[in-house]
Amino acid sequence: MTDHVVPHFHNDAGLVQIEIGAHEFMCIGAKPPFDHPHVFLDMGSEAEIICPYCSTLYKHNPTLDPHTAIPAECALTEAAAA
Repeated sequence: MTDHVVPHFHNDAGLVQIEIGAHEFMCIGAKPPFDHPHVFLDMGSEAEIICPYCSTLYKHNPTLDPHTAIPAECALTEAAAA
C-alpha cells in the first residue's frame, strides 16, 4: 500500500473521540472489511468534527503530525491496514 496523501483514520476500538494532527482527512470507520464508506472530512477553522457515518468525534491536536493520532493505532498506516 502506498502512503496516503490525505491522512486516513479508523476507529476499530469504538472510541468516543480521537485526537488527530490533520484538519482534512478520511474516516473509514473500522478497518476493512468492516469499514464504512470512506468519507472526506474537513474541519475548516473548527477544532473538531463528527463523522456522519460512525459518530466518532475527531479533535485537532496541533502538536501532532497530520498522519498521526492519539491513540496512535487509529492512524491508518500500512501496518494498520494489514
